[in-house]
Amino acid sequence: MASLHPQNVGIIAMDIYFPPTCVQQEALEAHDGVSEGKYTIGLGQDCLAFCTEVEDVISMSLTVVTSLLEKFKIDPKQIGRLEVGSETVIDKSKSIKTFLMQVFEESGNGDIEGVDSTNACYGGTAALFNCVNWVESTSWDGRYGLVVCTDSAVYAEGPARPTGGAAAIAMLVGPDAPIAFESKLRGSHMAHAYDFYKPNLASEYPVVDGKLSQTCYLMALDSCYKLFCEKFEKLEGRPFSISDSDYFVFHSPYNKLVQKSFSRLYFNDFLRNPSFVDEDARKTLAPYTSLSSDESYQSRDLEKANQQAAKHLYDVKVQPSTIIPKQVGNMYTASLYAAFVSLLHNKHSSLAGNRVVMFSYGSGLTATMFSFHLQEGQHPFTLSNIVTVMNLSGKLNQRFEFPPEKFVETMKLMEHHYGAKDFVTSKDCSYLAAGTFYLTQVDSMYRRFYAKKDTTST
Repeated sequence: MASLHPQNVGIIAMDIYFPPTCVQQEALEAHDGVSEGKYTIGLGQDCLAFCTEVEDVISMSLTVVTSLLEKFKIDPKQIGRLEVGSETVIDKSKSIKTFLMQVFEESGNGDIEGVDSTNACYGGTAALFNCVNWVESTSWDGRYGLVVCTDSAVYAEGPARPTGGAAAIAMLVGPDAPIAFESKLRGSHMAHAYDFYKPNLASEYPVVDGKLSQTCYLMALDSCYKLFCEKFEKLEGRPFSISDSDYFVFHSPYNKLVQKSFSRLYFNDFLRNPSFVDEDARKTLAPYTSLSSDESYQSRDLEKANQQAAKHLYDVKVQPSTIIPKQVGNMYTASLYAAFVSLLHNKHSSLAGNRVVMFSYGSGLTATMFSFHLQEGQHPFTLSNIVTVMNLSGKLNQRFEFPPEKFVETMKLMEHHYGAKDFVTSKDCSYLAAGTFYLTQVDSMYRRFYAKKDTTST
């Protein structure tokens, strides 16, 4: 008998890992000699997590994958596809996915499709779509898909450095998911732009045009939202507005851009139909209706008016998703999903039946707006159990704050190690929790070796 087509395909389990080593943005402001509030208010950031010499995107991925499989009691043989999204280049040929196969080799499972997806911060979304499409397709063999988003976001000394961060997220994909895709609601915008890119393979640092990058992000957001609204109207027979989604989650290079993005959607609603916004907002936003799209991206007055008009809704529909991005920083491919994890953490007991609209952006440029429909799910794949397993409060509370001087010193050491061979790390695992993987050495043939901190390690 033919198997039934899988229903409600989506994320059935999640876990997150970020380095326990971090620096406070306030301390960084004082160290860098910038005006008070430049990073905390100007960027909207509180703290920045970073890898020391014993951690990298591979060790973080090994940690989060192992943790997810163990905590949700998933037999490694049950994984049939593994996709990794990352823009942190460790090797130009060998995928991060191949390193993760070490987790599955013990069980004898080498039959796992998928490799890495790369395009700035969008690779995780591409990996997730690949896994979802696989489960929904005739190629599906009944096993789970597994998606890993992993990045270490680092910048050269200067104004962009405070927008760094690091994390890895693992997502288990299958049918009857508590976090199900509304597959028909998806709008994408792809174009060619040089807003942020990494052409110098000898350096981990990107080339960034900050002003252009922000404009590209908002332009892609407008385009995706327009398409998303059109698809919704076609399906539902009525227009979409902000009130049709309970929450909005954005890729978060820094929190200030998230604030601008949501208010931009509010302005879009106003332009499409003034009755979508309240009376006070109509008065506030009316003077800006004559601006062209290009002018509207550059207008500081519109930006302020927008944020003021949308703030009451931002606090309800967006703010609950901002904890980890503000506390950990920009995690590139993991950023959007870390924001979603924040929402689960804050609101898990009241999310069943809710719609969440997600906006994924990767420079260069790729963007998609899509949505989830949430249900409580069946144990162990319930929203509340996912939150318990991730233990976000514990992970945030057990971190070690480095003084800015030590952070800068670590960045210099990481620069030195990038692309290098024939070195042994300090193996200082004192900051790491038991079960965390760490880098021990890179040999003379550039081969990387990792170990797992056990409960008896110091």
